[in-house]
Amino acid sequence: MKSIFTLILLQFLIYYNSYAQDSLNQALKIRLRYDSAKVEFKNYEKMHGGFIQTKNIKMHYLEWGNPKDTPLIWIHGSFTNGYELSGIANDIVKKGYYLIAIDYYGHGLTKIPKHEVSLYHVADDIKNLMEVKKIKRAVIGGWSRGGVIATAFYDSYPDNVLALILEDGGSVSTNTYYHKMGEVQLNERVKKIFKDRFSYSKYENQFEAYKAYYDYSEGGTQFKLLAWITIDEGGSWSIGPGVEDLFNMKNEVQFLDNILRPTKASLFGESMSIVEPKIVYRNLMVPMLILDPVSDDDIFQYEK
Repeated sequence: MKSIFTLILLQFLIYYNSYAQDSLNQALKIRLRYDSAKVEFKNYEKMHGGFIQTKNIKMHYLEWGNPKDTPLIWIHGSFTNGYELSGIANDIVKKGYYLIAIDYYGHGLTKIPKHEVSLYHVADDIKNLMEVKKIKRAVIGGWSRGGVIATAFYDSYPDNVLALILEDGGSVSTNTYYHKMGEVQLNERVKKIFKDRFSYSKYENQFEAYKAYYDYSEGGTQFKLLAWITIDEGGSWSIGPGVEDLFNMKNEVQFLDNILRPTKASLFGESMSIVEPKIVYRNLMVPMLILDPVSDDDIFQYEK
């Protein structure tokens, strides 16, 4: 008769073997999905992606639809990229638009320039893109920081704008809310922001980063993840490496400089602070659509 110890050991070994096999199968599945994702990403880029060499950077963009239709140029938000509109791109095209979604500095497949740049430099890149594509006027839209870049574009090139779409950014001065606070309240607010702040981990290679950000509940290849994961100068893979330095938002001191002492900030951080929609849009001559969530503790009073 087998001892209780032997039976327990056998059950454990059976369980462990099953667990190890499941883990092996899971690891194999994610590797196969990653390999498939790379192929899908390459094919999608071949169909929709492109690059343009501007005065500032080799800028990546995506495009959908017929260039003869109404051009709509989209500018993404922070830590995302042109792929943020890919899920509804075909719906927009069906409405009669030729859609172009750019990647600005440090996002997607566009690098961060070696020289100092600002929101207005991105506006210049977009103008350059329009010249290459022979687009005289376009609907210019953006989300969050992209909305502020859309405002900077209108400030620089109003004659090249058909209409504006400002989603959660660009219609209210960035620091209005913070400037209404006293010093103690502002410091507490900034401390809370950094206490709750999520930071992206670094990984040795693209596969490890893909595996870390892969949503197992969603399944599939999730090939668009590869547009988010980029390599830094040290060879590590992450989401948006170098972007916090570009924005001058790496720590509380930099964040406060953007608000209170913008000339001490990076040029990009300073440009975020000096865009004043009440001035830029004082003679608004095109239609503007403002899309924003509304809650009791809104940071920006877009509705007003």
